[in-house]
Amino acid sequence: MQVVVTGAAGFIGSHLCEALLRQGHAVVGLDNFDPFYARSEKEQNLAAVTATAAKVERTFVCHEGDICDPSALRQVLQGADAVVHLAALAGVRPSLERPERYVAVNLDGTANVLQQAHLAGVRRVVFASSSSVYGNDPLVPFAEDHAVDHPISPYAATKKGGELLCHTWHHLYGMNIACLRFFTVYGPRQRPDLAMRKFCQSVMQDREITLFGDGTTSRDYTYVADTVAGVVAALQWTDAPLPRFDVFNLGNSHPISLAELVAAVERVVGKPARIRREPMQAGDVERTFASIEKAARVLGYRPATPLEQGLRAMVDWLQRDSGPV
Repeated sequence: MQVVVTGAAGFIGSHLCEALLRQGHAVVGLDNFDPFYARSEKEQNLAAVTATAAKVERTFVCHEGDICDPSALRQVLQGADAVVHLAALAGVRPSLERPERYVAVNLDGTANVLQQAHLAGVRRVVFASSSSVYGNDPLVPFAEDHAVDHPISPYAATKKGGELLCHTWHHLYGMNIACLRFFTVYGPRQRPDLAMRKFCQSVMQDREITLFGDGTTSRDYTYVADTVAGVVAALQWTDAPLPRFDVFNLGNSHPISLAELVAAVERVVGKPARIRREPMQAGDVERTFASIEKAARVLGYRPATPLEQGLRAMVDWLQRDSGPV
């Protein structure tokens, strides 16, 4: 099978490409190397994917192009059997500063991916949504049948909008589409703007870390290999003769408070953290907590990586592969 992965040079995208190659698929990537973080990191990610492709003797090529460019999508979708759409402008806080840009990329870009896939005859799509669509839902754990009509950031609104677009293309054209709500993915190659990587690097270098709030906010941290296994399972789920559409949580179903996370980082790194406290920031949710019963039942999704094991892999990567931290 030939699978197109948008955002292939990114954190989750590069791990997914490797997993698909190991399963025997041909993979075609698309990435625009957005300057949100250093191009060099994304090139390192792609180098790892290319090495895996050579090892397993499978085809991998990554095109530089934008999901908002129909011609770029037509090029990569030629001959494809399925597309996993990961590319997006990420981050809750940056979306508060440039909401119009997030709408243009995350909504217009997703509509473009869906339309070009339809025109190319690609019926199988997996879309990367986000746990942020739940906002400050008072009901926990967050289940897929909860109302998600009250996002609290532009980023969250664009991800909810992306799910709606996916349902529309499913309804109109009989496409098989799975929307996956990711819950705070971490591990080697994580983006440099994310808190867990910042904490690890700062503690390793005896630098101060900033904690927003009183430490009681919590996140459902999910190791990248577990998330990727869920994506692969969802891709398999789209291989069905009848049109199907559904939404699945890919989390760990075990929230960790901010204070607990810092303590775990201290244990793994072997140093105490120097902490500076600031008030909660606009757009941040109080907690995320995934119900994964549906994903387990339908996809066979079962995350298995304990937090400190995943943190150890991340710290090892920072020490070994990313150069000076």
